[in-house]
Formats: sequence, structure tokens, C-alpha cells
Amino acid sequence: MTTVSDPVEATTPRAITTQYTLSRDKILYGGLLALTAIAYLWGLSKNGYANEYYAAAVQAGSKSWKAWFFGSFDSSSFITVDKTPASLWVMGLSGRIFGFNTWSMLVPQALMGVASVGFVYVSVRRWFSANAGLLAGAILALTPVAVLMFRFNNPDALLILLLCAGAWAVTRAIDSAEHAARWMILAGALVGFGFLTKMLQAFLILPAFGIAYLVAGKPKLGRRILHLGLATVSLVVSAGWWVAIVELLPASARPYVGGSSNNSILELTLGYNGLGRLSGNETGSVGGGVGNPGWGGATGLRRLFGGEFGSQISWLMPAALLATVVLVVAAGKAPRTDRRRAFALLWGGWLVVTALVFSYMQGIIHPYYMIALAPAFGAVVGGAMWVLWRRRTEWLPRATLAGGALLTAGWSFHLLDATPSWQPWLRWVVLFTGVLAAGLVMLLPELRLHRTAARRGGMVAATVLVISALAGPTAYSLDTISTAHSGAIPTAGPGGMGGMGGMGGGRGGFPGGRMGTAPGQGTTGTTQPGTGTTQQQGGMGGGVGGFLGGGGISGVSSELVTLLQQGAKGYTWAAAVSTAMGAAPLQIASGEPIMAIGGFNGTDPAPTLAEFKELVAQGKVHYFVGSGGGMGFGGRGGSDGSSSQIATWVSENFTATTVGNTTVYDLSTGKGA
Repeated sequence: MTTVSDPVEATTPRAITTQYTLSRDKILYGGLLALTAIAYLWGLSKNGYANEYYAAAVQAGSKSWKAWFFGSFDSSSFITVDKTPASLWVMGLSGRIFGFNTWSMLVPQALMGVASVGFVYVSVRRWFSANAGLLAGAILALTPVAVLMFRFNNPDALLILLLCAGAWAVTRAIDSAEHAARWMILAGALVGFGFLTKMLQAFLILPAFGIAYLVAGKPKLGRRILHLGLATVSLVVSAGWWVAIVELLPASARPYVGGSSNNSILELTLGYNGLGRLSGNETGSVGGGVGNPGWGGATGLRRLFGGEFGSQISWLMPAALLATVVLVVAAGKAPRTDRRRAFALLWGGWLVVTALVFSYMQGIIHPYYMIALAPAFGAVVGGAMWVLWRRRTEWLPRATLAGGALLTAGWSFHLLDATPSWQPWLRWVVLFTGVLAAGLVMLLPELRLHRTAARRGGMVAATVLVISALAGPTAYSLDTISTAHSGAIPTAGPGGMGGMGGMGGGRGGFPGGRMGTAPGQGTTGTTQPGTGTTQQQGGMGGGVGGFLGGGGISGVSSELVTLLQQGAKGYTWAAAVSTAMGAAPLQIASGEPIMAIGGFNGTDPAPTLAEFKELVAQGKVHYFVGSGGGMGFGGRGGSDGSSSQIATWVSENFTATTVGNTTVYDLSTGKGA
């Protein structure tokens, strides 16, 4: 142990001393955070602009405070993204300070991951031990989907940080008799800002937070109920202030609410991004529909264990479920405030409620949503491991540890076997170490070893146990770090785990992490008769760079960028493009505001044809860029949708020209001008 203290003169009896003890636990905790930071920051720029939809909004927020506040897609604030804007606030501020680029956008996301690991560690350490906290933090840090999303620009990174901080605040509230109310108020505020990050998904943890405090809090029942009421008020205020501003402002004073059908943030919250995700009735959805297996596969308890979800999150799911049971059983008939029971209610409740919702929701669900389970997995496994390890001399805890090791190793073998050509030796190593760990756990307590030998043997057993559990997810995480990811639906680890065939996740199909125009190739296509839009060659196309695809910016020609930059002067929008995914690469490449007709996928009724005609007549939009017909990502809303109507009107009233293989219409000349 090393002690560092400020020198104090002996002649000063009342001198104030500052002492800091650098213990083994603090060194290991610092090492965990440092290694997590290295992993999340390593080669971060290879992900480019990641999800260009959000990248365009971050760019807009770095240029305009109005766009920043509302979460607008473009700096002229025509339409917002289809989420609440808290995550864009963080990245937008970073862009304002350091300039908009890949690093200024993604580094805050990576640091949120490091902070999330830190909150899980301190929460577990507080009630168990530093070693349990290290294991819990390491599990979160090495979960493949966590590695993916903490290196990406989707809202999930901030959401997980806020929820982990909220769980820590509830932990402090349960521990405190005098200051429980203020900790619960803080927890409510953190969850409220979680709503401002990703809407109703933040509320999935509320049952766990509320029940854990109500059951295990130290104050009397009446005061505990009062504290929950105060936490609820805090949540409503922290979540509702921005919603109230958006709802109360006249529509003319703010951008259109992207993803809604009637320009209402409340409709977006309760519809497409809320209850519609549960029922499948999602107005303006890119897919889904009740029971539609096209987005997320069939519903049911097996959903998260296989297909496109299994390799993202389920490595330790059997162990986490077992761990939750262990914590409940270990508490037994202990007093109401027993920490093991409280921990199971808090983190196990987080796990169970979230997993059940993800398993049975009938609307759109993507593999990267599974990051919401990773903190709970780490916490319950870390806590239960500590409980069982302390009692490993007893037969039942020892058998449970050994059984958990075999179960985890067997499941990891199954997941690795799904990609047999990728590191084929690894699954056998995992299986062997799992069997070895189980054997050591069962055998060592039966041997009459000297105290030192027994301690060393225990360290070896624990090490082998951890290696067998984390080897699989660690390998997938390293592959994720070494691979470039972009697009709207990225997935972690090597390819081959998608359950949707060509439409699977991650790296090759539509809409995957590696989909899009290859560098240097540009977009190619042919003009669709009567629409003025361009059918992209390859894949299912749509937009400049492909609908939901990654790498779109690489398909924007230098000629088109120059045209937009030179033509932006004097116009509110340099150009209009059907769908935000078509507009995003143009906006990022040119740095000029691009109107995203129809929002994310072209189904939003903004603008209507009449409104667009008026904007053109007022000289506010200079160009219309063809955006790939076919499936209508020049108007996914169908032939009667406003996007399709606008495309048809433009093609009938303006002259098409080709700029760098892209069809462009100059709206300042022609019959409709």
C-alpha cells in the first residue's frame, strides 16, 4: 500500500492535512476504467460518421442553437430527428467546442461508456466487494453490443449512462436513512433525462427502481411512499420541460417533429417511439406491423437467445438469470432491508422487465437495443459471484458455481459454433476452460491444503472461471473494435449471426453496418420515368448512399458537393432530398442545410406538396436531388404520399441535369419556379 500525504510542519498543531491512500482496489479500478477507455477509443475514426442520420443532426446542432435545442436534422430547422434530443445536445456541444468531425462526435460516446462502467463498479462494490465490482464492470465493458454502441453515435450510449447513474442513486437512497429523499429525487431526474434521450425506453427500469426502494429503503413505509412521489415529480419535471416547450410553441416557430404524423412530440412518444413499439401499430414505421418477423424475428422467450440477438448480448444471460435467483435465495428470510434482496430487486428487476419487453414487443426492435441489458447482467453476475464464492466450502454454493460455469461455457460454445469458420479453435478453448473451472471449484475445497496453497488455488480457479465466461464476448468485442461500423442498424462481432438473411444486421446486408457505396465508386443509377428520381444500382437502394445504409457520404461526388456549396448562398436550404437518409450524406459532405422531405424514411407529411411549392416560389430551396425510386425512398409513403407527389411535380416542371452521376433539378428555373 502506498500513502501519499501533504507535508505538514510539526509546529502547526491545527494544520489541515490532505491524505490519499492508493490501495490495490483503487489501482485495479483505475486500470479497469483506463483499459475500457483504450478499447472504446482505439481506432475510433474508422467508424467515420457512423449513423449519418444522427451525424447530420449533430452537424446541424454545431452550427445553429435552434437546431441544437430541438434536435433538428438540418441547421435551418425544417424537421427534427425522430427521437428526443439529449444525446445530440452532448455531441453538438462537443462539435461547437472542437469543430464537427468524427472524433468530436464519437469521443463523448466512448467516455459515456467508461462512465457507465464506473457507475456499475461503484454500485456493486458498495454492497459486495471491489472484486465483485471489477467483475461487474468488466462484463459491461466487454459485452459486444456495448462495445459497439459506445463507439457509435446512436442515443443508447447516453441512455445507458443515465440509467446506470440512476441505479447508483437508488442504491445510495436504500442505504441512507437521513438523505434518502434527495437520492430518489436525483434518480428520478436521471431517468427523466433518459426520456429526453430515448423516450419511453428509459422507463423500463422504473418498476425495478421503485420496488427496490419501497421494499428495502430504511425510512418508514409512509416516508418511502412520499420519497417515491417526490422522485416521480422529479422525473416528470426533468422529462417534461422540453416536451412542454415543444408542444406549447406554435408550429411556425419550431421544426416539424420528425417521426410523427401530426407534428406532435406527444404523438411521437405514444405512437411510433412508444406504445406502437409494443403493439406493432407504428404510424410512419419503416417496417414492423403486428407480429412482423421482418424486424427482430418472432416474439417469445427464445428471441434474445438466437438469431440476430444472441451474439450481441446473450453470452451471460443464462448466468445472469441464475445469479438473480441466487441473490433472492441467499437473502432468504433476512430482514426487509437485506442488501442481497434489494440488489436482486434493483438489478434483477431491471434485467427481467427489460428482457421480457424486448422478447414480446411486436414493433420494430434492433439488435443494438440489447445494450440496455448489459449493465444488469454485469451487476447481478458480479454480486452473485461474490455471494457464492464466500460460501464455496459449502456443497450447494459450490455446485451452483460449477453448474454456472458449465452452463455459461456450453452456451458460449453454441454461440461461437454459429460462426464455425471464425476462430474455430476458440469454442473448444472456452468449453475446456469451463469444464476445468467447474472441476477446480468442486475439487479444491475437498483438498486439505495449506492456507497459502488454498488461497493460490482459489485464485487460479477464479481466474479460469472468469476466462471461460468472458473469452467469447471478449473475442467478439475485439472483432468489433477492429472493424468499421456504420449505417442505421449496426451489429457487433463477425458476420453470419443475422437472422434476417440479406436484410440482416451488421455488416453486409440491407440494412447493415457495411452496406453502402464503396469508397470511390459514387452513386450510379437511371432516372425513373415520371418521377425524376434515381434507381440506385446494387442492393435495395434509396437515397444518396442507400436507405438505412452506411458509407453514404463516400458516394457523394465532389462535383455535387461543389454545386451545393456554391448554390447555397441566398437560400434557406441548398437542396431538398426525399428521406433524411438520402439527405444526410449530402449535408455532411457539403456542410450546407439539406431539406429531408418526409423525414427519416419519407413517410412524414412534411412538407406537403402545397407547402413545398410555396417554399420554392419564395426562393428558399435551390435544388432537388434525385433520391432513388423503386421502393419509393423518393417517397416511401406510396404514390399518394407527399414525398412522391413532390418528386413527380419536380420532374414534370423542372429540367433534370446530371451532376457526378446524380440527377439534380435546379428549382430556380423552370415552370414551377
